[in-house]
Amino acid sequence: QVQLVESGGGLVQAGGSLRLSCAASARTFSSYARGWFRQAPGKEREFVAHIKWSGGSKNYADSVKGRFTISRDNAKNTVYLQMNSLKPEDTAVYYCAVALPRPGVAAMEAREYDYWGQGTQVTVSS
Repeated sequence: QVQLVESGGGLVQAGGSLRLSCAASARTFSSYARGWFRQAPGKEREFVAHIKWSGGSKNYADSVKGRFTISRDNAKNTVYLQMNSLKPEDTAVYYCAVALPRPGVAAMEAREYDYWGQGTQVTVSS
């Protein structure tokens, strides 16, 4: 069983930065991608970014391009989300997730992910 533990959320003023971390407990699994999603009150969970574990290619939602950076530390089995120039509309619970390898997976939608962390709150004040 894979357990994901997020950390690094908090309260920050608009224009500030935060770095989220997501540590995976089990090393004996093969992931296709590690992703970050967020969910604001009353809204659906939305894709933020992902990094493909083999090769390291990255994708970002248009709303965060140029401001957020996803990275990984293979040795620590950890994925990070560096968030800069934060805006009040970035306020949400942020979740990390793992998508396992399977034919046709693009890892752009929540339904494609198999394991989820508990979430960490990010609040950006104006």
